[in-house]
Amino acid sequence: MATTTEKQAMVVGIDDSDHSTYALQWILDHFFASFASNPPFKLVIVHAKPTASSAVGLAGPGAADVLPYVDADLRKIAARVVEKAKELCLSKSVHDAVVEVVEGDARNVLCDAVEKHHASVLAVGSHGYGAIKRY
Repeated sequence: MATTTEKQAMVVGIDDSDHSTYALQWILDHFFASFASNPPFKLVIVHAKPTASSAVGLAGPGAADVLPYVDADLRKIAARVVEKAKELCLSKSVHDAVVEVVEGDARNVLCDAVEKHHASVLAVGSHGYGAIKRY
């Protein structure tokens, strides 16, 4: 009786930054493209879409009128980010990546994705802030 073991998951957090695109490309080049049809990980790409209210960050008269427009823009950004990630995966012959868009704060969304998929690796791009701005 043969047993099959499920591959460990690698979660890659993406947004609309160049740093994020570079991180995904680096992961694809080093852990997926060179392994042809048998990569060592299951790839899960996660984009955290902010809520409209958190993106606006204001309250008061008229704030509710703005939220639908902000939400529509955030949805368009998420669609662009996902499409770019899918195109990058296809360009590297990675066809079985799971792509998720989850609404919420990126820190929480990524931690939840790691837990949900039992990921061994979490990869994100660096915005280059350095140690001073990391708090």
